[in-house]
Formats: sequence, structure tokens, C-alpha cells
Amino acid sequence: MRKYEDSYQHKGLRKKLIDVLREKGITDESVLEAMNNIPRHYFLDSAFDKIAYEDRAFPIGEGQTISQPYTVAYQTQLLQVKRLDKVLEIGTGSVYQATVLAEMGAWVYTIERQKKLYDHQQKSYHFKSRYPNIKFFYGDGFEGLPTYGPFDKVIITAAAPFIPPKLVQQLKTGGQMVIPVGEGDMQRMLRLTKQPDGSATEEAFDMFSFVPMLTGRNK
Repeated sequence: MRKYEDSYQHKGLRKKLIDVLREKGITDESVLEAMNNIPRHYFLDSAFDKIAYEDRAFPIGEGQTISQPYTVAYQTQLLQVKRLDKVLEIGTGSVYQATVLAEMGAWVYTIERQKKLYDHQQKSYHFKSRYPNIKFFYGDGFEGLPTYGPFDKVIITAAAPFIPPKLVQQLKTGGQMVIPVGEGDMQRMLRLTKQPDGSATEEAFDMFSFVPMLTGRNK
């Protein structure tokens, strides 16, 4: 059984990471505070313990990664999370992004399509008692969770080949979606805002690189 410890060294490295994120342009203090409160090394194999606070992605199995901290901070800042927001996350992965949102006071409904990753999340997620505001689902991210909607916010943590219409439908009027769109090596980060007529306005931001968002469920 892994022993979880958040040492003074870990906390010091985390503080340095927060300084790096500030230097890179993250200004939302609620995002920075949440990330400073969460031990990122808990979400990685213990072999990564000493490098867990470097600003880079790491593999977590099944061809997936835990996103670079800057990417997590960037997407979260764009999402403009408010306490008690109902947030749909597509791509649970390591659960780190969901935990950041939950630390900020959001209710998070997160979908994972990789069965092995989903099963691992159920067994190994260290913070279930601390964050009862995270609900886990095994399913197809393109379908969303229509029975649990509508949502205040939607965040996609994989490269979408297009904007999934069912996810737009599941947004409240005035709700926002943050999604990286593109099929090449790099994707454009978009923020959509749902209008009263059901359409969505788009804002375009920086380029990022994500693993692809795939349809269906992988057993």
C-alpha cells in the first residue's frame, strides 16, 4: 500500500511551481490557491515523486497523461469557475483537473472512457472523503451526461476533432465550455458561451497539444 506524505519539500516545490505559473501569465488567484493546496505527486506513480512539480505532463497509463500544470491552470482560468458551479469534465485521467475544480468549490461530474483508468480511479483516488463533490462516470464523452444536466460549465481535457453538439446542448444558457479543438499535433483552445437561442459564441486562445478525444467506451 502506498504511503502518502506531503512533506515540507513537496510544499516548497509546489510553491515554486505556482510562481512559475504566475510568471507564465496565470492571474486567477483562486486557481493558483487551489493548485497550491493539492499534492500533485499523489496523482502520479511514486517513481515521479521528486519531479512531480515540474511544469510538464507525465504518462499515467493507457496512452493517457496527467496534463502539464500550466495547461490545467490555463483551462481552469478560462472556465471562470464559481463556487457551487455544476461542471461537466470530459476525460477524468488522473483526476487532478477534477480535484482542482472541486477544491474551488465546484460540483464536478467527470467522464472517463478508458475502463482500466476508470477502475484505477475508483480504487486509488486518495481524496474521496475530502471531495464528495466529484462524481465519477464511465462513458462516452461525446454523449455527455444528459440526465445530470444542464451544466454551468463544461471542460474537455482531450483534443476534440469538432465541437460536440450534445455537450453544447447540455450547457445552461450563459454557460461556458473550454475545449481544445483540432486534429493535428496542436489544438486551438476555445471558450464557447451558450446563447439564449441555443447557439454558442466562440473565443479563440492559445495553441496546446492534447491526446485525442475518442468516441465510445474502451473496455
